[in-house]
Order: sequence, then structure tokens, then C-alpha cells
Amino acid sequence: MTERPRVGFVGIGNMGRPMTALLAQAGFPLALFDLDARAAERHARGIGARAAESPRALAEASDVVIAMLPNGEIVREALLGADGIARHLAPGALAIDSSSSYPVGTQALGRDLAALGIDFVDAPVSGGVKRAIAGTLAIMLGGEPHATTRAAAVLAPLGTVIETGILGSGHAVKALNNYVSAAGLAAAAEAVLVGRKFGLDGETVVRVLNASTGRNNATENKIAQFVLSGSFASGFALDLMAKDLRAAARLAEDLGVAAPQLAHTVRLWSAAEAALGPGQDHTAIYRYLEAADRED
Repeated sequence: MTERPRVGFVGIGNMGRPMTALLAQAGFPLALFDLDARAAERHARGIGARAAESPRALAEASDVVIAMLPNGEIVREALLGADGIARHLAPGALAIDSSSSYPVGTQALGRDLAALGIDFVDAPVSGGVKRAIAGTLAIMLGGEPHATTRAAAVLAPLGTVIETGILGSGHAVKALNNYVSAAGLAAAAEAVLVGRKFGLDGETVVRVLNASTGRNNATENKIAQFVLSGSFASGFALDLMAKDLRAAARLAEDLGVAAPQLAHTVRLWSAAEAALGPGQDHTAIYRYLEAADRED
């Protein structure tokens, strides 16, 4: 049996915790690093992994490094900063960016890593915390074939790997997916808001949508569970959704595509981000729409 590569994972947050648990269960020798060293140590003990005390220690314990961080700028700093992980990796190592990064920046980072002899792929994920725990994420994998083959073998325990093409293509299609998701959630939230104002029960609106052509991911998995329940606790932040929407709009602009619906969606979510402040769940878009209705 082929020996499994040593995996280093940086970013032990809402998504990183279940992802690393699955990698440990799959038998990968696993080292973890997070700026919250205590949290990394606790989680490492719980899944039978080791916590690395520094980026260098993580690199020296890894053949493959996976980054799950808030954005591409932070990924670049983690890999190529003054004490960046990639500066201590052996030539031929593989770096995987599972964050939501800007695709053009991903391609630039790939060139810089190649100069150090490091292979690089983008592999953002979709499905949220629930599917991360279940190991049923959608994983969008972009890069050179020799690198994606290596990456797919490591990522397989986390969900379904979909090869998307060149480096940066995973991040491009992830941003576009989140645009469609955000637009669908906003539309469903508005439908419930209007329906309630008419006198319909919110659960009835959702039931009809799910039995009809208006059904989407938000009506099936978000409105009843996180909006009508009042929990607003899906595990994915509103400011991260707004960031991904801005990435999609920037991509469209760079490519010369007008995309007016995308522009409207970006304005809506950016306004909600500014109005609600940091730390809000993305399903709280309903709260923003509700408050805007009261102000009218």
C-alpha cells in the first residue's frame, strides 16, 4: 500500500475543524497550525493530530499543505511572508488553497511558488459546515494535471472533487457559485417577507416554493432552518459572502462582462454588511431586508 503523504493544515476555523477531522480519520499524518495556538492544540489532541508551533514547524512536517483562510491575501502571507510556510517546504511539495481567493491572485501566487519548486492548486469548497462534517463537500480543483492528481488523492475524504481546469478556475467558479447562492437566498428571503406581509405563514411560503419551480438551496436548506427558526446560525458569515460577491464582480469586470444582476446583488449584500456589522451569519440578509422594509 502506498504511504500517505504528510499533510499540514493552516486555518482551524469553522470549516477547518471538520475537514481536518476527516483527514485524520482517513489516516493522513496530520499537523495543524493556527494563530490561535490553544485552539489548534485542543483540536489536534481531539483528532489524533499534532499542533505545529510555527509555520516552519508545519512545513517541516508536511509534504502537502492545505490553507483554509479568510482570503487570498492572507493565504499569500501565510505561504510567502517573512516566515512563510512555503519558504520551509522541500522542493516538490504541494500547496492547496481551499480558501475563497481571487483567481487572478491565485495564478500570480502559483507563479511565485513555482519559482520555489512548489506545486500549487486551488481547491475551494462549497457546502458549509454541515457538509464538511459529513464529508460531502463540493471541491472545485484547478491546476496542472500532475498537481491536481496529487491533490485529489488528499482531498477525496472531504467530498466530491470536480476538476475545473487551469489554476484559478476553482476560485473563479466558487465565486460564481456563491453569487448564484446569494442571489437565490436574497430572492427567497424577499419572497417570505412579502408573503408574510400579505398574511401568509412563512412556513407555507417555503413549502410552496419547495414544491414548485422556485425551489433552490436557500428554500430547501436555509430559510426554515435558520431564518424562520430565528437562529441565523448557518456557520457562514455574511461578510465572507459579500467578499465572494465582490470577487465575482471583479472577475466579470476584468473580463468585460456587464453582469447587471451581479452588480445589483453586490450592492445589496455590501449594504447589508455595512448595516449589520461584523460577525453576522449570511442568513441574516433577511434581517437587513426586514429592517429596510420598516424604514420605507
